[in-house]
Amino acid sequence: ARYMLKVTNIKIPAYYDIGLNELAAASLGVPEYEIKSVKILRLSVDSRKKPDIFRVYTLAVEVENEARFNNKAPKITPYSPARYSFPYENVNFDLPPVIVGAGPAGLFASLSLAEAGVKCVLIERGRPVEKRVEDVRRFWETAKLDESSNVQFGEGGAGTFSDGKLNTGVNDTRIPYIFERFVNFGAPDEITYLSKPHIGTDRLRAVVKNMRSRLISLGCDVRFETKLTGLMIENGHISGVEVSSPDGKYVINTRHVILAPGNSARDTFRMLRSRGVPMSPKSFAVGVRIEHLQRDVDLAQYGEAATLGTLPASGYKLAVHLPSGRSVFTFCVCPGGRVVAAASERGGVVTNGMSEHARAEKNINGGLLVGVSPDDFGGTLFGGIEFQEKLERAAYAYGGGYTAPAQLVGDFLNNRPSTCAGCVSPSYLPGVRFGNLREVLPDFIAESIAEALPLMDRKIRGFASKDAVLTAVETRSSSPVRIDRGADMQSEIRGLFPCGEGAGFAGGITSSAVDGIKCAEAVCAERASNLRC
Repeated sequence: ARYMLKVTNIKIPAYYDIGLNELAAASLGVPEYEIKSVKILRLSVDSRKKPDIFRVYTLAVEVENEARFNNKAPKITPYSPARYSFPYENVNFDLPPVIVGAGPAGLFASLSLAEAGVKCVLIERGRPVEKRVEDVRRFWETAKLDESSNVQFGEGGAGTFSDGKLNTGVNDTRIPYIFERFVNFGAPDEITYLSKPHIGTDRLRAVVKNMRSRLISLGCDVRFETKLTGLMIENGHISGVEVSSPDGKYVINTRHVILAPGNSARDTFRMLRSRGVPMSPKSFAVGVRIEHLQRDVDLAQYGEAATLGTLPASGYKLAVHLPSGRSVFTFCVCPGGRVVAAASERGGVVTNGMSEHARAEKNINGGLLVGVSPDDFGGTLFGGIEFQEKLERAAYAYGGGYTAPAQLVGDFLNNRPSTCAGCVSPSYLPGVRFGNLREVLPDFIAESIAEALPLMDRKIRGFASKDAVLTAVETRSSSPVRIDRGADMQSEIRGLFPCGEGAGFAGGITSSAVDGIKCAEAVCAERASNLRC
């Protein structure tokens, strides 16, 4: 369909049900028969003035005689969306580019190259998503960790066992294209217009598998259980990669490597340092998961409208800046979800959040994190990694294994150990050990969280409820290092393109996918430039 008008800020009471054509006609003040077609561009919920809760629409509308609305701005404006297309095709590579990591950055880099006619090799240290699901389930049920196939490593990246959240602070013309491609591969169409889009862990697994099928059909060589173990460098330029697989170690000759390792690839970071790849420490955040009853948060956010059944499970996004200069914020909130074990190394406890597309579970959880800067860990390159590892080992020791330390918010604020759950049952598997998180967390982390909780409770009533559960520790919110790159997306080691969240240039699925496409563009630009020379 051809949509000619964009109609913004259409507010409908939460309890009111109306068809799209009727809504478009009412917004334009025309009979419904004049509406040729309608598409939702954005849908959000406005709960700022409870008890009045509204659904807020932006629509693209095709209607008879659009010119009569030319002077109706700002609510009604011409609609002409910019469409992204990959700017290269059939660039000739004498050696195939190698993409390291099959998270969103690596997948979209590979897809961009493959659909442009570039034969490439995608390597992933973990397993295909269908096998990975079995490995993760086994860990959650038996505490038997597979260090190569877990919540952090494997096809789809860490986001595959999260919520499939797509909201981002990045503004980029590639984003609508990315969402459309997700829909092509099986994601729900609603992600193209919801203000807080998510695919859900259950749906995302099928999307990832379909992306792999597309890559293979285009001639992309996808290799699982294949880990990057070294770089071959000649005269300051990549000449190949060393990898290990179940079949042994071997070399892939290449002049272009898109390096998208994910933020948990600590062994990869250490290998890169040994090969002289420039890197720098960066700020990140650590803390706990906080868990409430979903119904309580819905009531706090929606008021009486929470009982209508017409609104999505509510989430939240909170941040406070303390007198100490610390920032405390919520991260990766999973409505109707659960807290999951996300360790990738033996002897450490890591938590994360996960929810399926329906977001139908009893609890809501979110990361409750404190900002950490290089000054907190000595400013050394791997000080942040060592800081994370120390916290993860402390949680493992306190829980007596992969059982996670936990405490009720009321007890945490009063500095007394918890002995059991209240009205909120912790969802973490393999299970929790109640106690005092101040024995696990560094003092400045615990004190910052304790100071922030009452402040956040002023923004969402009940956030600091005495029965809310804190589960420790969350350490993998973002990469503690950055693999340096220039404006041309390359490292000082030419032909090496650091990419995505693990390289320190993205945060979440969408921004990682954007960065993957940018790196694919940069690889083609570099190759095309060399061919012209």
